[in-house]
Amino acid sequence: MDIQLLRTFIEVSKTRHFGHAADNLYLTQSAVSFRIRQLETQLGTALFIRQRNNVRLTEAGERLFPYAETMLQTWQRAQHDVSAIQAASSQLTFGASPMLWELDGVSAWINQIGADHTDWLLRAESTPRQLLARHLIEKRIDAGLTSELPKLEGLQSHHLGNYQLQLVSHVAHLHLDKSDELPLIYLDWGTQFASAQSQIAQLQRPPVLHTQSCHLAINYLLTHGGIAFLPSLAIQQYLDSKRLHLVDKVQALTHPLHLIWLTNNDKSNLISQLIESNGQLYAG
Repeated sequence: MDIQLLRTFIEVSKTRHFGHAADNLYLTQSAVSFRIRQLETQLGTALFIRQRNNVRLTEAGERLFPYAETMLQTWQRAQHDVSAIQAASSQLTFGASPMLWELDGVSAWINQIGADHTDWLLRAESTPRQLLARHLIEKRIDAGLTSELPKLEGLQSHHLGNYQLQLVSHVAHLHLDKSDELPLIYLDWGTQFASAQSQIAQLQRPPVLHTQSCHLAINYLLTHGGIAFLPSLAIQQYLDSKRLHLVDKVQALTHPLHLIWLTNNDKSNLISQLIESNGQLYAG
């Protein structure tokens, strides 16, 4: 299928006007109409209901739209990747959960890789931890960042460092035994964290917010008050300004951070170089 037909379909769908779509695509209105007819002929169905000054999608058009957007985005990404390979000597794609990308230590690590390897191209993908192994196998990513090693044949790993989760609240000088009336915010750090928190009897209640976004958890805590385990680097500024406070006599939870990849990865040589030059992450 001609990608230009899909591009034209998407533009008409968004503008709901053949003339406006033509202007945005730098085409004549007749060219836009011809492309839409071509696409409808290929699919064997009408995609638009055409009325004077009113163009709207048919049911078939509504169904096609998300697929068309995905196909166009995939094509644009393919073009970018192919041109990127020509423009740089090396490219590495990393996958990690959005929470990990939010950590300042991880951002600093990526920045340092870019500074040390100016001829590399880096891609940072948001990949749920449950899909890391699958994306490695499918070669959607070259390496992943995770605190929990998946069970996968041929998996290689390197310990980058540790990060700490600290129990904080908007209440100063709070003792854990006095916290049972406070709203609980649960930042989902995986099974190891869930196991550790389950050992704390005072925190065994339904959370008012369950999220995988560190920023969302912090903003909710600052706005509504409550109690939550949050990464030390992300909350330090709020501890310094006394907007948040450490809960008294609660030990921080320490979790490892690993770089993982597969033995048969064709980027193994680059990953070895990466570990040699940027093999430590000080995530706090």
